[in-house]
Amino acid sequence: MPEKTAKPGLAMRQLVLASGAPKSTILHYVDKGLLPRPVKTSPNVAYYDPQCVERLRLIKSLQMEHGLSLEHIGKILAAWDRGQDITPLVELNKTVFGPLDEEVVGLKEFCRRTGLSAERVAALREAGLLLPLREGRFDGRDLMLGAAIARALGQGLEIADLTFYAELGRQIVNHEVRLRQKLTHDLPFDQDVELTKEMVLQARLLRGYVIDRHFQLRIARARGLKHLEVE
Repeated sequence: MPEKTAKPGLAMRQLVLASGAPKSTILHYVDKGLLPRPVKTSPNVAYYDPQCVERLRLIKSLQMEHGLSLEHIGKILAAWDRGQDITPLVELNKTVFGPLDEEVVGLKEFCRRTGLSAERVAALREAGLLLPLREGRFDGRDLMLGAAIARALGQGLEIADLTFYAELGRQIVNHEVRLRQKLTHDLPFDQDVELTKEMVLQARLLRGYVIDRHFQLRIARARGLKHLEVE
């Protein structure tokens, strides 16, 4: 009796059952380069590397527990493929992006909740004042900022009056990136990650402290609210 030829991997049905991921998600991840392309044995038959099961579980964990985008997950998977311990990289992403924000809404709901029109949302994004992490999706921080800007616009300000925040923000981040490059240029991966995490926390403290203190001292020196001066 002839021996059966071993199959070169898992069929889609098997991969779905083993990983718990739906077919549409698996195909999307393949298209995005997060999963290797299957081996096709005929136009309608393809087999996936069994390691895709573990890979799909890792992707789900990075999404559900850490709230990472597919773009960031792709970078972590690339490090994993190089044999690096990805734990420090995952921890760095947690430090940079914070805890998972459970509240994420689309554009229509964002406009309803903030009072901003779709046209104003587009203008704010163009001005660099509204910066959602995921295209077409807005989290809790986006909602808070959108509502605050809507109130400011309702008080008579224009979007152009606020663009200095975006301009100065870009300058500050550029300086911070240059400082990070200066300090981590020759460090091995693990030390680079640890120092970057510390610098992220230091930067957050410095940004808030310096700006708030400048404003507080300006108020303290003024003879009254009508006498605040621009230096």
